Amino acid sequence: MGKRYDALLTKVEKGKSYDIDEAFRLIKELATAKFDETVEAHIKLNIDPKKADQTVRTSVLLPNGIGKTKRVLAFVKGEKVKEAQDAGADYIGDQETVEKILKGWMDFDSVIATPDMMPVISKLGKVLGPRGLMPNAKTGTVTMDVERAIKEIKMGKIEIRTDKLGNIHSVIGKVSFSEEKLKENFLALIDAILKAKPPSVKGQFIKSIYLTTTMGPSLKLDVVKVLNSLT
Repeated sequence: MGKRYDALLTKVEKGKSYDIDEAFRLIKELATAKFDETVEAHIKLNIDPKKADQTVRTSVLLPNGIGKTKRVLAFVKGEKVKEAQDAGADYIGDQETVEKILKGWMDFDSVIATPDMMPVISKLGKVLGPRGLMPNAKTGTVTMDVERAIKEIKMGKIEIRTDKLGNIHSVIGKVSFSEEKLKENFLALIDAILKAKPPSVKGQFIKSIYLTTTMGPSLKLDVVKVLNSLT
């Protein structure tokens, strides 16, 4: 991994589960790249991802944003077009946009749609689905309240979903954020995940949590202490 990475590893205590405050202090020290690295949380859940009733998909408005403004594509029509434009939508989608996406255009970070536009974009499921971009009522991206949906995304609302192995990978901010702001975003993420726990899941829901930066090593967190900090 290189001398820089090896040097960073010496600062991480092998086998240790860090508490939140210590982890966020250290994670900033481990970010030594020449750019503002992204801070991510990687969470393993106690679910069977093969069971449809145990998948987790929800959203959360991070209180301090993610350090970048997302480009929003809004599939709307009629009076909702002006509403979307006034709310800050970067692109207005229609049938021509669908064909453009199928040909490879992906210059956007989030997609919302009104219910009446879902039949128009249904063929995009195989393209947007794997990227977590397909509008979904559970995450508030299929809605008639276009203004609210767009403004929340611009403010830092992110989608949360499990991968094929039952893990969640999420951005929680930038290294330039203060420790307190990173901690607030992280706890908001954990709280949203806990609230989305499927009823069929028994026992400890969150099995492990790791923090990492774009170019740095990961830190294992003490799950019990994380959960206690929410109470």
